[in-house]
Amino acid sequence: MNDKIELFDTTLRDGTQGEAINLSVQDKLLIASKLDEFGIDVIEGGWPGSNPRDEEFFQKAKTLKLNSAKLCAFGSTARSLDAVETDFNLQALLKAETPAISIFGKTWRLHSELGLGLSDSENEDLIFRSVSFLKSHGKRIIYDAEHFFDGYKDDAQFAIKMLNAAERGGADILVLCDTNGGSLPDEVFNIITELKKTFTMKLGIHAHNDSELAVANSLTAINAGAVHVQGTINGVGERCGNANLCSIIPNLLLKQKRKAVQNVSLDNLTHLSNYVYELMNLVPNTRAAFVGKSAFAHKGGIHVSAVLKNSKMYEHIQPESVGNKQRVLVSDLSGQSNIRYKAKELGIDLSDNKEISKKLVNHIKNLEHTGFQYDGAEASFELILRSELGEFSPFFEVLDSKVNVVSDTDGKIYSEAVLKLKVDGEIEHTASDGDGPVNALDNALRKALMRFYPEIDLIKLVDYKVRVLDGSDGTLAKVRVMIESSDGTETWTTVGVSENIIEASFQALSDSLNYKLFKIHKNQKQESFKQNFA
Repeated sequence: MNDKIELFDTTLRDGTQGEAINLSVQDKLLIASKLDEFGIDVIEGGWPGSNPRDEEFFQKAKTLKLNSAKLCAFGSTARSLDAVETDFNLQALLKAETPAISIFGKTWRLHSELGLGLSDSENEDLIFRSVSFLKSHGKRIIYDAEHFFDGYKDDAQFAIKMLNAAERGGADILVLCDTNGGSLPDEVFNIITELKKTFTMKLGIHAHNDSELAVANSLTAINAGAVHVQGTINGVGERCGNANLCSIIPNLLLKQKRKAVQNVSLDNLTHLSNYVYELMNLVPNTRAAFVGKSAFAHKGGIHVSAVLKNSKMYEHIQPESVGNKQRVLVSDLSGQSNIRYKAKELGIDLSDNKEISKKLVNHIKNLEHTGFQYDGAEASFELILRSELGEFSPFFEVLDSKVNVVSDTDGKIYSEAVLKLKVDGEIEHTASDGDGPVNALDNALRKALMRFYPEIDLIKLVDYKVRVLDGSDGTLAKVRVMIESSDGTETWTTVGVSENIIEASFQALSDSLNYKLFKIHKNQKQESFKQNFA
């Protein structure tokens, strides 16, 4: 228990083998710097012998000013016993000029015989000579025993022989790989416990998530004596992914009270997770443990009432310890505690106004019964709350609206929208085209309001989601539209519900503009008051 745990990140190598994941060289350089800032010990940057992009990464990575992390190049043993010293892959590993090299070898007879066509002794010799050749160049060698657990279960003597070959070759650490991700925690624990009886070398773990056990197997391996753990940020990787470091690290440091080699900025974990998602152009997993948006979100009224008294009642750690935050959602499951909590977040104290809290709870429940959803549309909820308190009234009134779908002589289909609005007693009548009816409405609404509120030009549509609420009603079904908007610094979500998708969209669009206008003018009024008061 006194051994510090070495954190090995393979997001830039094994992580990029995941489906739909692609990183540019610049992306990889940026992520490497973030991993270093966070406190990762070893960063596996890629396989320089396999593609030009990874070769370019290692070339440019030489200029990175890393604080404590060490870069590592990844590759396989030599392809032939006849040409180990001149093997292209091994030469590429040396050319990368990283202080550490991770090299994998076959540890399951099925692979060495069927995949490489080697006898036991030939495979053993290939591992020994490949490792010793790289070691002779002064590198730290991390030996990845590929398919180790499957190989051990198939023939323990064979698997151990291959580990011995890497050890004799000069490997600094032996990493036991559950490459197919099919092992169970008790198998991992028992096998490593047996190995520890005869191996004095340091052991590591590299787990895949095909059985949803990569994190459990990694933690179990450490409990059994491993001192090195490999994984990726957000668990990205081939097939079902790799062991998720965003779960492993807080469990190690907070739950198991283990120490990492470097100081880990654990309170930056959520930021790191989102940063990697962003560069990979992936939608974050809101339900991810520790770092997900929903990890510390509370919806049920009883839960909210409890966490307001003591967050330990429904939170296993303090959200801030991993850079996350507690959230309370408003829905038809809400109680008055939810409403008061959300109001407090907005700077409104409802503790002495239980009547409004009760009224709002009933109002929200009635709206959600008709299909509205406010746990993901907090901007629309705030407008309801502000309206109930007499702080908000719409900035415009829609007097009339028409939307047409038009097909021109060339067969091109487009939409046109006509709007009549009242703003500050003035009537504005305008029209606009769009690629579709919602786009046309959005364009017409902005066009009508620009003269009065030019600041809406900053507002951009970020996301648009439509959900059919009851498919059994066919084309008569209600739909819920959720729109995410942004002004470049803040994002907010609004909702609309109707049997008419255009009306539902228009509700959400109107809420989006009203929300931002309320925020802008509320701040302007407060600033004006401060100046006049001064």
